[in-house]
Order: sequence, then C-alpha cells, then structure tokens
Amino acid sequence: MANNMGFAHFVSSADAIAWFVLALLVFMSVGSWFLIVTKGIRALSTRRRSAEFLKDFWEAASLEAVAKRLRSSGVTDPFSHMVHHGFTAIEQHSNTQKAARLVDAGTSEDFMTRALKRAIAQDMARLERGQSFLATVASTAPFVGLFGTVWGIYHALMAIGMAGDAGLDKVAGPVGEALIMTGIGLAVAIPAAVAYNAFARLNRNVRTELESFAYDLFALFGTGTKLSPMLADVRATSDLVLRRVQDAVKITQEGEK
Repeated sequence: MANNMGFAHFVSSADAIAWFVLALLVFMSVGSWFLIVTKGIRALSTRRRSAEFLKDFWEAASLEAVAKRLRSSGVTDPFSHMVHHGFTAIEQHSNTQKAARLVDAGTSEDFMTRALKRAIAQDMARLERGQSFLATVASTAPFVGLFGTVWGIYHALMAIGMAGDAGLDKVAGPVGEALIMTGIGLAVAIPAAVAYNAFARLNRNVRTELESFAYDLFALFGTGTKLSPMLADVRATSDLVLRRVQDAVKITQEGEK
C-alpha cells in the first residue's frame, strides 16, 4: 500500500472539499502568475516609454514643441499623461469664468496643482491595479493549503481508526499525502509575495519621480520658461506671476521711502 502513496493517490481519493481547496489554490496560482507576467511586461514597456518622453521633453526647444509631440504621439506613459493634464488645466482655467464652478475655483496655480495631483493619483491607481490580489494570495494561500492538510489528515485518521490498524506505516502514508496541500499553498504564496514587494517598490520609485517631475512642470508653466508666442494661455499665467512680483517690489520701495 505504501508504494501506491503519492500525489496521484491523494487526488484520486480526495473528496469534494479537498478538490475545492486544490482548485482554489490553482486559481490563485494562475491569477498570480498572470498578473506577474502582464504587470512585469507593462512595467518594462512603461519604463522605456517614460525614458524616451523625458529625454524628448527636456531636449525640446519650447513647451509648444512638447505640445506638438503630445498631439502626434498621444499619452503613452505617466509623465506624458501629467504634461497633458497640465496643458488641459491651463486651457480649461483660462476659458472658464472664475469660480463659475467649484472645480474651477481658485487661482491658476491652485488649479494647476490640483490637476498635477490628480494625474499622479490616476497613474498610481493604474500602476497598483492587481496588487491587492497578489497581497491576498500571499497572505491566504498558506492557510488555504494548511486547511487542506488538516482536512486530509482528519480523513486519513478516521479511515485508519475504522480499519483498526494504527501502525506507523499505516499513518505515515496518508499524513504525508495530506502535507502536500501545505506545500502547494507555500508554492503559490511565495511568488505572489515576492512579486508584490517588487511591484510596490517599483511604484514607490515611480511616484517619487512623478512628484519631482510635477514640481519641475509646475515651475515651467508658472514662470513661462521657454514659452512660445503661440502658447498664449501659458504666457498669461507667466504675466500674472510677473505682475505680482512687480507689485510686491513697488510696495517695498514705497515703504522704504
């Protein structure tokens, strides 16, 4: 009988609950590996497109050239998505009456800040999609496998008790078979845990880079650096900032007199 023990024998003698546990572990494993492969490929592709966009962005002659690139190639990565939000915010705020709607309330700087934060939030939500499933698998798969082991040991001991033969050779085989479920649970959980930590670290790095780029982008839009005459809306924002600085200098000079 001992020679017939093994995973095949365990599966052939499993009941409905054992089959359900095994099917659940298979589903977790397939779902985890699907997310690992798809998110990994998408992360590599996004990283490459982001590097290309940033290189073109900082080498562009003006913001108009960046706008033309966005019109021709579209939004392909989180950084181009943020720039698109910035241009859209400037255009929308300049074409609406002040405080006509709650979403349009505030200065142009406030409006730009909200738009950039919204872009970061949307990109991070897209990057983190599927990670909750990986975290769930990593934390629950060992316990699901352990439940299958406990259930298998329970049935094995019941069968041995009914047979009236509790020798070591009769107990070791069924118990060893039941422990296979714990091994399967660990095999499912470990890749999910490693992948979750890897993607979480990658997303933290991307968020840091996005926040740094958002600061630079806000400065470019706010000060009008390398503005083209065609970008009238951006120039209006720059002129507003310049007038405020001039007024502050004038007030300071009058105070000194």
